[in-house]
Amino acid sequence: MARVVILGAGISGHTAARYLGKWIGKQHEVIVVSPKPKWNWIPSNIWVAVGEMTESQVTFDLAPIYKKINVAFHQAKALSINPEGSATRDKPFVSVEYTESGREGELGEIEYDYLINATGPKLNFGATPGLGPDGGHSLSVCTSEHALETNAALQECVEAMKGGATKTFVVGTGHGMCTCQGAAFEYIYNVDHTLRGAGVRDRGRIVWISNEYELGDFGMGGVHITRGGYLTNGKVFAESLMVERDIEWITRAAVTKVEPGKIHYEQLDGSTHELEFDFAMLIPPFAGVGIKAFDKSGGDITSEVFAPNGFMKVDADYAPKAYEDWSKNDWPRTYQNPTYKNMFAVGIAFAPPHPISKVMKSPGGTQISPTPPRTGMPSATMGKAVAGSIRDMINGASGPTHTASMAETGAACVASTGMDLFKGSAATMTVFPVVPDYETYPEYGRDMNLTFGEIGLAGHWMKYLLHHVFIYQAKLRPGWSILPD
Repeated sequence: MARVVILGAGISGHTAARYLGKWIGKQHEVIVVSPKPKWNWIPSNIWVAVGEMTESQVTFDLAPIYKKINVAFHQAKALSINPEGSATRDKPFVSVEYTESGREGELGEIEYDYLINATGPKLNFGATPGLGPDGGHSLSVCTSEHALETNAALQECVEAMKGGATKTFVVGTGHGMCTCQGAAFEYIYNVDHTLRGAGVRDRGRIVWISNEYELGDFGMGGVHITRGGYLTNGKVFAESLMVERDIEWITRAAVTKVEPGKIHYEQLDGSTHELEFDFAMLIPPFAGVGIKAFDKSGGDITSEVFAPNGFMKVDADYAPKAYEDWSKNDWPRTYQNPTYKNMFAVGIAFAPPHPISKVMKSPGGTQISPTPPRTGMPSATMGKAVAGSIRDMINGASGPTHTASMAETGAACVASTGMDLFKGSAATMTVFPVVPDYETYPEYGRDMNLTFGEIGLAGHWMKYLLHHVFIYQAKLRPGWSILPD
């Protein structure tokens, strides 16, 4: 009997666990290790953060769900990996610290035959002084708890505006190397929608601040899209949305410090500025969660297993290259660790070989350019592919049998506003592939038949439907495995 241990229960980890439980849960052991007892459909935190959904609508308990498919759940956080075992233990194992009530701080070790690192990111608020809701001066939508706090602050502003006050709302990225612009991009339109619904939009100034070189970059090196039968670019698409809603924007900006009511930022030209605010929701940069790795004798091999940013190395080409020399072939396909073949990393937990957007630095050396997005659809695709590979390796395959390169897969983003089925709207964008492939698509790097953007009520319905479909699927309701991931 083989044992598969999955670290993390986000989109990629939960996807891997669902399929492994279905495929091998009765014959082999599948264990999920996660520090939180609940699963959170993070894309819908946006709606929690404007009061359109409750926390219970975007979360559910994991342990009862996993029992349905013979998956064990350990509420704990991973501390270290011993991929060679130790002087007293032959099998590889993970050291954990339990976080469940009654076991807080208890240490343990879990042996494995196969390991999937799906820990996701550390929300690195500390990279920017004053950033974040925990001891900082800005808000977040990265967790359901953060979203609740953000909504409370938003509603307080709305009530003050109803009394005649004017407010400045700032939404965007809180560091020069952030990713996940899409979450902030969707949230800013929901703030606009909320203020309009409350009849106070004329008393609100809304400002977008981002490390993108131009609007519509989204960490993907920019994108050309087909819209209404015409070819345009992401910059025009994004700018038109903001102009229509009277939203200001600041790009090529790295937030360097957040004080109460004041954001300090540096732009790519080296200039420094201040921006006063009453409400600021800024996405933090991501880092690895800080897992260590040790060899059989106890020697520290963390730098061999993980990149300097804390993400796990996989089958990518990490050789330093000029931007012009980067290729789709640099990107991982199987997500297998090159040294320890029974270890994989998926979702945000794997180390990208390089950014997709060109690295830019200010004259003072501050990097102001997005890091690669790896959330949502790509994360689920990776999780299912790695689950399939491990299933087949357990059954005798000599190596990974499934691939999910971001240079061969697409992604969809639906930025929807409000929950009313007849008054909402959405900006819908699909991209294929996520990493540009100029060998196959020499003009724009992407298949223009599959890369498009539209605005309207249909996209809003799609986002609403997808929320319920993905929650249904994640809860392992009847027929879940035939639904798209």
